[in-house]
Amino acid sequence: MMQFVKLMQPTETTGILDIGGYSGTWLDSAVASRITLLNLPEYAGQPDKPERFEYVHGDGRALTYLDQSYDIVFSNSVIEHIGDWEGQQAFAREVIRVGRSYWVQTPAQEFFVDPHLLTPFIHWLPRRWVPNLLRNFTVWGWITRPTKAEALDYWKRLDLRMLTYSEMKALFPKATIQVERCLGMRKSYIAIYRS
Repeated sequence: MMQFVKLMQPTETTGILDIGGYSGTWLDSAVASRITLLNLPEYAGQPDKPERFEYVHGDGRALTYLDQSYDIVFSNSVIEHIGDWEGQQAFAREVIRVGRSYWVQTPAQEFFVDPHLLTPFIHWLPRRWVPNLLRNFTVWGWITRPTKAEALDYWKRLDLRMLTYSEMKALFPKATIQVERCLGMRKSYIAIYRS
């Protein structure tokens, strides 16, 4: 968040749309802007500080806002949950259309640990294999000990398709793709565009 503030320089009058975000992301930050938090109804957080946050329901692939209606569109670890490449393309198009500037972060497909399941290499396997491995072959499964139905439900809700560097570049061609590293490997990407 410190890096976001330094690079994007939001002020009290900056309009920020956070797609898939929660108030907790912003509460301890130096950002004083009024922020619109957009989520699918089933993922909407509890309203907190309504004088600072506007809570709306919507889909990041089909936003109802006018072109360039926000100073900054922000999204942190959401685009990988769209499920397929076509949906991710639609999400990226909407971010670019609605925001004069944008900041879109996502974990790197190339990093060896999947941050959602806390498990090495599982996201490199074919997607159809993963539901059968969730309960007994992931750190998430060992910690939560879900039933088979709970594991399948979690996998459906994750709707996970992690992105590579070249895919991020294709989705956000005008953006600088910043690479965050861990152990010398690409850990995550941030598409940053300032108008």
